[in-house]
Amino acid sequence: MDILLIGAGAMGGALLKAWGANHDIRVLESSAARRERLQDARFAADASEAENRVVVLAVKPQSLDSVKISVRAKAIVSVMAGVTLDTLRDSFKADCFIRAMPNLAALHQKSATALTGDAIFKDEALKLFNSVGSAVWFESEKELAIATALSGSGPGYLALIAEALADGAIRLGMKSDDAFALTRALFEGMPALLANEHPALLRDRVCSPGGTTIEGIAALELRGVRGAIFEALKAAFERSERLARK
Repeated sequence: MDILLIGAGAMGGALLKAWGANHDIRVLESSAARRERLQDARFAADASEAENRVVVLAVKPQSLDSVKISVRAKAIVSVMAGVTLDTLRDSFKADCFIRAMPNLAALHQKSATALTGDAIFKDEALKLFNSVGSAVWFESEKELAIATALSGSGPGYLALIAEALADGAIRLGMKSDDAFALTRALFEGMPALLANEHPALLRDRVCSPGGTTIEGIAALELRGVRGAIFEALKAAFERSERLARK
């Protein structure tokens, strides 16, 4: 696939790393420091190279107005949170438009990516983002906003939980290195467990009657951890909706 990647920051750089071997990618990056780090990249002369290419917009949403493309692209694929399909259609010329919400795990080709947009490019978009992890197509931008709150922001929530688990063990007397080593191993094992069981069934299997895990679960429930997670997703979703209305 012929791609023009606009923006090679954290997310754009992760996508470039994942796609570089299998696609013809040109990079448009305004930062001299980033261009210096990407010595192996093939840089575009200007935005005119978007013509008949798949243009991936990986800039910050507030930088959208600075992206000027006068030619017609094959497709516009945006990974900018809160920038709607209607805004993209008003800003650029292309045969089709896609919104994608990958997460930081794209750095390791383990991203959970939500997609929506013009169905004519659905198969190509899914193939493109399945190459950096797992991609799921949604029929509406509301569902994409929910997915942004779940999988897009999810690494932030899980990082907080991981830190709390390790710090809790340190508080009880475990050495810091050991606590974080066990926490990393715990998170590495979870995908295999979740691949085969619903979380509720998995929780029940771990909780033996009168055991240690159910005691810990009870403490979490008493302190409203489940409700706090519900509210975290709601807050992130509502923020995504507000950004889309700007």
